[in-house]
Amino acid sequence: MSGKSKEKGLILSQKMIAPDIYDMWISVSLAKEVLPGQFVGVYTNNASMLLPRPISICEVDDKKEALRLVYRIAGEGTKEFAAWQPGQEVFLLGVLGNGFPVKEAIGRKTVLMGGGIGIPPMLQLAKVLSEAGENVTIVSGYRDVQLFLKEDLEKYGKLYIATEDGSAGIKGNVLTVMEKEQINADVIMACGPMPMLRAVKNYGQTHQIAAYISLEERMACGVGACLGCVCKTTHKDAHSHVNNARICTDGPVFDAREVEI
Repeated sequence: MSGKSKEKGLILSQKMIAPDIYDMWISVSLAKEVLPGQFVGVYTNNASMLLPRPISICEVDDKKEALRLVYRIAGEGTKEFAAWQPGQEVFLLGVLGNGFPVKEAIGRKTVLMGGGIGIPPMLQLAKVLSEAGENVTIVSGYRDVQLFLKEDLEKYGKLYIATEDGSAGIKGNVLTVMEKEQINADVIMACGPMPMLRAVKNYGQTHQIAAYISLEERMACGVGACLGCVCKTTHKDAHSHVNNARICTDGPVFDAREVEI
């Protein structure tokens, strides 16, 4: 099967788990191919919106027959998704992107960091590492006390929480937790808003910690054709000979040392 095929899926369940954040399970054959940190393109039923909406994969079920998408309503496409019901057929493009380098975490002190809607893709990564026998440390940063996926993450590792308003866990961000809890790491794997990822990149460089970051940019095609999601890199692309990479195909996960953000 192609790694970028359009597949028909069936919605198994959907619920709102925090304001404007939805949790949807879809039965689809491409679930067998998923690696932590990859994403799918979800097609709308609106003919005026031709391109699929990219959504990171939160989790795959144990039989690898269904995948879980946890997403925030951000526009008309995701607003439509939130109204979908169990039993409805959907079309997905996938599996897309390069995921986290799981082998880099094996046998090393790895800390997973998720911020906001960057928290969902850390769940499958925590699950895979836990099943490989690793002791997983997870730091999740939320805006407030709406701690979506908290119980899910706690199944697979030691979870620390930061909230911007101090309503739960430690007041501050994921790096505040690292400092206050004196958490050490050999490797950091992170997904979240760009200010957080810049801070993680700098933290890794300062403390000589390998950091892999998933860049959450708005994408259009998801397959590298439109060049709508490029980022600057420290090395030249072999084909274009410029210091650019396409987040959708070259990423979304990068070694933090190799991207300029």
